Amino acid sequence: MDLLEARARALAAAAPGTVRLRVVGHSRAGRPLWMLSAGHGERQMLTVAGAHANEPVGGASALRLARLLAHRPALLDRLDCTWHILLCLDPDGARLAHGWQPEEPAPSLEQCHLRFYRPAFDRQPESLPSPGDPRPPLPESATLLRLLDELRPAVQFTLHGIEVGGAFAMLTRHVPGAAAAFRDTAARLGVPLDRHPADGPDWQLDPPAVLHLPAGRAADPDDAGERDPSGYVAGSTWLHPRRYGTLTALVEAPAWAAPAVSDDRPAADPHGEVARLTGLLLRRTRRLTDLLAGTPDTAVPDRLAPLRDAARELLAIAPAVVDTWTAEEHTGCRGHFATLGIAARRIPLRAAAMMRRALAPGAPHTADALAGLAREWCAELTRTYRPVWTPVPAQTALHVRTMLDIAARVGP
Repeated sequence: MDLLEARARALAAAAPGTVRLRVVGHSRAGRPLWMLSAGHGERQMLTVAGAHANEPVGGASALRLARLLAHRPALLDRLDCTWHILLCLDPDGARLAHGWQPEEPAPSLEQCHLRFYRPAFDRQPESLPSPGDPRPPLPESATLLRLLDELRPAVQFTLHGIEVGGAFAMLTRHVPGAAAAFRDTAARLGVPLDRHPADGPDWQLDPPAVLHLPAGRAADPDDAGERDPSGYVAGSTWLHPRRYGTLTALVEAPAWAAPAVSDDRPAADPHGEVARLTGLLLRRTRRLTDLLAGTPDTAVPDRLAPLRDAARELLAIAPAVVDTWTAEEHTGCRGHFATLGIAARRIPLRAAAMMRRALAPGAPHTADALAGLAREWCAELTRTYRPVWTPVPAQTALHVRTMLDIAARVGP
């Protein structure tokens, strides 16, 4: 975060007529939320980076976009827009995850998980309290909601990244030409597409790699019928600005690309694949649950409690994930089952990595056993899917080119 802030300051100082930097809010721990704004056009664009602590590439993409706009203000004039860039929505989470940065040389998958942290769902700032929950939004969420209400942007871009998989995009409504352009951008950058993402099971697939929110779902902010066990899209900052006609576009870039997720050949035995993958997920989460049985909360220092809580949530939602996958109609391609296979491995791997960090001070022997599992599972994932590091310039280019293309296609 310190480096991100320093680079933003330098950029604003170098282009004072085009770029402005200001604090728009503060995190739960009092850290500033920095926003760069470029241009003076009528249309408003908003880019949100750093919503998830385990996805640091969003900050690098945000700075790349800001540098481009600072050096080529004609882009802003052509779009007639002012572009606002929230550099990191969750600086507290980023601080706890510090250690995996989107810089070359590439880390190994195991190195990535040495400092892994992804907050529990109710501590992720793009998530809002579910219907009936009396808790107020997080301070970071409240800041984003205020910005959305003030700016009423034509587009809200939210930049994401996954450890292993393929590129995909999620749009809260159909934009003519946007899906084809996204696929073309990924192809030119050599980034495999996730043909059928596991995210958004209630979203409409525009294959390959693009999901649209069905019109009926977008019209119902209180819909509690979603099947995604990680949380409710209807209660998120993604859909909050739809009252202003705002399009929200999520762009996912893989740190390690797994070509298997692009395989469009039909799966020979869809039901058998689902059974195999759900069995793997349940076996690994049960193995973790058994290993952690009897470990007291006092073994985890207060400062590391968010790691423990996030790991426990992953173990708790595994059965719901299994129910969701089992209930789906699986007649799809091999790429879809590669995506599910990666997800089945990712959930217990993340839990093991975070619980290892949480227990290292108070229960080192259990932490060592968790480290061994994380090492074993990283190696098995690598053997199975042969992921290849995606160069950071390709990851950030996927974000930036997609944002510019969609901005040009969305009317005022």
